[in-house]
Amino acid sequence: MPLEVYNTYSRRLEVFTPITEGMVKMFVCGPTVYDYLHLGHARTYIFYDVVARYLKQLGYKVLFIINITDIDDKIFEKSKKEGKSWKEVAAKYTEACIEDLKRLGVDTVTLFAKASAYLPQMIQQIQALLEKDYAYKTSKGIFFDTSKFSAFGALSHQSRAELALRKIDLDPEKKNPADFLLWRNVAESEEGYDSPFGRGRPGWHIEDTAISITHFGYSYDVHGGAVELIYPHHEAEIAQAEAYTGHTPFVKYWIHTGLLKVGGEKMAKSTGNYITIRDALEKYSSNLLRIYFLSTKYRRSMVFNQDELLKLRSRVKSIEKFWGRCCKFASKYEDGEVNSKIKILARRFASHMNQDFNTPAAIKAILDTADYINTATVAEVENLLKNSYKTVASILSTIGLVVDNSWRL
Repeated sequence: MPLEVYNTYSRRLEVFTPITEGMVKMFVCGPTVYDYLHLGHARTYIFYDVVARYLKQLGYKVLFIINITDIDDKIFEKSKKEGKSWKEVAAKYTEACIEDLKRLGVDTVTLFAKASAYLPQMIQQIQALLEKDYAYKTSKGIFFDTSKFSAFGALSHQSRAELALRKIDLDPEKKNPADFLLWRNVAESEEGYDSPFGRGRPGWHIEDTAISITHFGYSYDVHGGAVELIYPHHEAEIAQAEAYTGHTPFVKYWIHTGLLKVGGEKMAKSTGNYITIRDALEKYSSNLLRIYFLSTKYRRSMVFNQDELLKLRSRVKSIEKFWGRCCKFASKYEDGEVNSKIKILARRFASHMNQDFNTPAAIKAILDTADYINTATVAEVENLLKNSYKTVASILSTIGLVVDNSWRL
């Protein structure tokens, strides 16, 4: 069966067919770098790493971008607290972000794109939106006029009346409650940038549009991020991009992950309700964290539970033993018929992954086979694993567990 993905825009499963044959362009919203990443970030980026790995396994070339928001009020506030320049703060946490993701095995990212490097593109896009009458000025800055974009609300499936109740970027001069900020004016004493429409800073949404259009053009395949970003962030991206380019759709498949909660509340840096990735890696292996997060369907929200996490250690050990036996026995053979047990595993794994990246079922298929191989005798195991090294390595690598034929436990 072909790969099917759940598209937030259409609210249904769709057969995955990239715009350009043989290539997938994927953009995932990245962090604001004013602190260390937390486990909510880990869950999200581990999933998209697996998506990229599986697409590569299917034979696609994958261009995978994660943006880095390094222009933000929270960064400026942190710089005052730490007594450093905002650039030093952003650089420190950008480096930490990339380091932490690599320690989790997230290594499929083609580019970590810093928003600050795309200011000319942001300014150019805002200027074009003003000229096309999709944007207007107030004393506070420049806003996108959502009344001019008829599809606004289509991604979040909200009516105009519903959108009017969800007020954003408050300004008494705004034309519509849902209008969002493209550029915010700042005083000379504040951090800002010069532009044709005055000194200021870009809005959050225009950063991503500037980056993705620069690298991917007017339309691309996959946009990812947590479900909380659907409105207003991703809704705003669509409006900006399609109004600017005149091309639709901006993105073909919108794929969103559920939230990670602690004590019933969303894990978030802004509330202090979080566990950093680097603190977690002091206690748990990256393989354990990957198996834990991937054992819940990606679209579901989940509550972080240390007891449930620790229960999975035996399952990770089982996969480790399975891989150890593959290295010992299967690697002696290079060509020939793969055993039916491993063929069944490969078919089950692919079938589950093709069903909207059903990683819980895919992991269960691995564990079922691991349990069978691990209880077999040495004589049986050699026959079971003959010529299976590449197949098993490919499956485990898709989940992100195998690196250079060794384990990161």
